Amino acid sequence: MTIMPLATARGEIADFLQTLVTVYVILIIGHILVSLLLSAGMRLPDNRVVDAIVRFLREAVEPFLLIFRRVIPPLGPLDLSPIVAILLLQIGGGLVVDLVRG
Repeated sequence: MTIMPLATARGEIADFLQTLVTVYVILIIGHILVSLLLSAGMRLPDNRVVDAIVRFLREAVEPFLLIFRRVIPPLGPLDLSPIVAILLLQIGGGLVVDLVRG
């Protein structure tokens, strides 16, 4: 076994993990935007596609944000848990990617 294929595999795994972190951050931002629209009183179109997207965002992001909501109390109407979650996800994900990449 040569070192080159192992280095290539580690690089591809690191790239995959970085992409995974980026996609999850985008999902959190989408959840934030949908929550802002709903809290501002805006009604989303009543159809299956929009309902499925909102439900997917909620089910994908809420369990992760719940960890931070238990620790960080809301400041009135302002919820800082998504901001903290994104920061820790970026920092932790970057460390893991760097460790995998070597």
